[in-house]
Amino acid sequence: MSLVPVPHRLVDRQEEAPGTVTLVMEPVEEPLPPFAPGRFAMVYAFGAGEIPLSVSRIGDGGRLTHTVRAVGAVSRALCGLRIGEAVGMRGPFGLGWDLAAARGQDLLVVAGGIGLAPLRPVVHAVLDEAHAYGRLNVLAGARTPGDLLYQDEFPGWGRPFCAVTTDLPSAAWTGRVGVVTTLLGEARFTPADTTAFVCGPEAMIRATARALIHRGVRPDRVQVSLERNMRCAVGHCGHCQLGPLLLCRDGPVVTHDRAESLLTVREL
Repeated sequence: MSLVPVPHRLVDRQEEAPGTVTLVMEPVEEPLPPFAPGRFAMVYAFGAGEIPLSVSRIGDGGRLTHTVRAVGAVSRALCGLRIGEAVGMRGPFGLGWDLAAARGQDLLVVAGGIGLAPLRPVVHAVLDEAHAYGRLNVLAGARTPGDLLYQDEFPGWGRPFCAVTTDLPSAAWTGRVGVVTTLLGEARFTPADTTAFVCGPEAMIRATARALIHRGVRPDRVQVSLERNMRCAVGHCGHCQLGPLLLCRDGPVVTHDRAESLLTVREL
């Protein structure tokens, strides 16, 4: 059944940023098995093809939310869906964020651009069970203020610390300017007792992981989400291979002590 798409219908959509849309999908009949933060679905746009998408919210009754940026034929087709139109979905696939290993620790959620989408369920899960964790810090960066996702949710994420920054300010922007790593100095965490969840462009992942480890966070407590070209999602085709890893099966979330040597090899 992991190779057979299950029909889902679009029940809500929201424009998040130019070319970026959040889509809420509801199963037409039986729902897929339960998802967890960081795991992904293969989403099939009829007549266009199939791509992997991490969930950006996990709802009741099998309802799944995905945030999509229009960068290719399939993602453009998904962004153009109208309410009531159908897609095929299969999953869940991959290894998600290890929240169980982070219980009792301070948390850093560090996102670059669209990388905030797969981290959003982590924030929701931690806020729903705040007593089980230490201090939550959400740090998000984007290219421009208009590219920041979920801005209406930021006030509720601010306990104890939520900060955003942009590479390029607009005329009306009064917030921080710079890369997301510049926010680490303001976050409130004890490095020896901290777990970090990091997602974004690989250059941002490498820089953030180095900065966290330099601050004293253990490499095996820095969890990163990696992307490669996924096709089958079940570890057979090899398109998502990263060294010894097949990211659809062994990822997309891995600890930085496993990922570091792979991310420093050119064209790997």
